[in-house]
Amino acid sequence: MFEGLSGKLQGIVKNLSGKGRVNEAVLQETLREIRLALLEADVHVGVVKALTEAVREKALDQEVLGSLQPGQQVVRVVREELERLLGAGEPARLKFASQPPSVIMMVGLQGSGKTTTSAKLGLWLKKDGKYPYLVPADVYRPAAIEQLVRVARSVGLQVFEHDGSRSPIEIAREGVLQARRSGFDTVILDTAGRLHIDDTLMAELDGIKAALDPTEILFVADSMTGQDAVRSAGEFHRALGLTGAVLTKLDGDARGGASLSIRHVTGVPIKFLGTGERLEALEPFHADRLVGRILGMGDVLTLIEKAEEAIDVAEAQALERKLRKNSFTLEDLRDQLRMVQRMGPLSGVVSMLPGMSHIRDADLDSKAVLRVRAILDSMTARERQRPEILNGSRKKRIARGSGQSVPEINRVLKQYAQMKRMMKTIQTMKGRKGGMKLPFLGR
Repeated sequence: MFEGLSGKLQGIVKNLSGKGRVNEAVLQETLREIRLALLEADVHVGVVKALTEAVREKALDQEVLGSLQPGQQVVRVVREELERLLGAGEPARLKFASQPPSVIMMVGLQGSGKTTTSAKLGLWLKKDGKYPYLVPADVYRPAAIEQLVRVARSVGLQVFEHDGSRSPIEIAREGVLQARRSGFDTVILDTAGRLHIDDTLMAELDGIKAALDPTEILFVADSMTGQDAVRSAGEFHRALGLTGAVLTKLDGDARGGASLSIRHVTGVPIKFLGTGERLEALEPFHADRLVGRILGMGDVLTLIEKAEEAIDVAEAQALERKLRKNSFTLEDLRDQLRMVQRMGPLSGVVSMLPGMSHIRDADLDSKAVLRVRAILDSMTARERQRPEILNGSRKKRIARGSGQSVPEINRVLKQYAQMKRMMKTIQTMKGRKGGMKLPFLGR
């Protein structure tokens, strides 16, 4: 999403960090470059002005310009001000009612991703130990109710099903009542949207708010729509009193700067980021982590959280035991690839590493994992356990089943053999040094 802005800011930061001396003239030129980069990325002009003025004021401090590394000190100021712009220090946590169920009201324009985000949020809450209940209250968009029911069911979420014949307020009331009767502690209300804001929509949403007194009113903003998302957020906030925002489609290729402006314009915190189409692709918002990605400083904490979520501890322990015995099989390799895929697109995982934010799908063979999985899935369980039995006829059968060539199968087997040799070497070194741990598996 922030590829253009990220590239330009990283260039500015790198140039500034390398300077031994920073004076007012250098600072003015740096601020001009930052201003242009932000404006070209579609960041709201008021936000750009506030940011650059705050950076100028802090960077002109004699302690900064007189330090041993003034360039890096100015970079620190830029990072801190970007974090402050996005709400650093504000808790992104959801509020819950003292008496359940808590009602989370999802609002926004049509096409912003409310329905999918409602299901994503439900899944996130379920993993967090909550008991969410989804209520579809969009009776105007064709198949909106069916969409939420289908998507929610695919991940084991409960939905209030109805035929759409009643008013949204009646549906919302009945959905909350049903949730209370059934013991759910959270209701996620998917409301209707419009292509443009109108009085009828706002009156309906205001009526639902008055009837349910929601603990959260979250504005779902499509990060691809530019300044329209910022204007819409402001109007929704004036009419309803938003409590937070969710930025969707951050995996898209738009300039994305407008999404950085929503918190400044509305004053409400960003609470979640939608980072992909998968229902698991929703993460709590952390200003410092997003700024780290934009400036190319990485987001290792989110990467660790994704890994912890994707990797089963029991499976990891079993794998460690196999590595100790040098009995790592193609079956184990298939399991490891499955875990990697749970973490999302490979480019998204790699881009969280420091200095790797510029990595995109075009820079990686993102389908390589899928090809290897297809080859391994086309083998029998016995072949995966004993790859030495793979003769020419077996490889031809696997090639037909996986849609790959025999040379590609040989390449995978060669890489597997290299992995086993490397693992054996690690174990040998560990035996000599005693305290050495296996990478990522040390206990």
